Amino acid sequence: MKDSIAESRPPTDSGLDRTRAKESMYLVVINDEEQYSIWPDFKDTPPGWRAVGGPATREECLRVVEREWIDLRPRSLRQRLAGSTPE
Repeated sequence: MKDSIAESRPPTDSGLDRTRAKESMYLVVINDEEQYSIWPDFKDTPPGWRAVGGPATREECLRVVEREWIDLRPRSLRQRLAGSTPE
C-alpha cells in the first residue's frame, strides 16, 4: 500500500528554489483517484494530475484541499468497497 500512495503523489523536485516556492502562487491539483495536492504555479503540472483550483496562496489552496477532500481513500477503493467498478 505504501508504494501506491507514494506513486500517487506529485513528484518532488530536490532542486526547488525554496524562496521562490514560498513566495509563489499555488494550484490545487487532483489525480484520477480523486486525491488532492497543491503544486507551485510556476511549475508544469505533473503527469497524472490536473489543476482544479488556483492560482492562489499556499494557505488558500490548503483550505480548498481541506474543504474538498473529505474522504481520503482513493476513488478505486471507495468504489470497490461500495461494490461498483472504477470508471
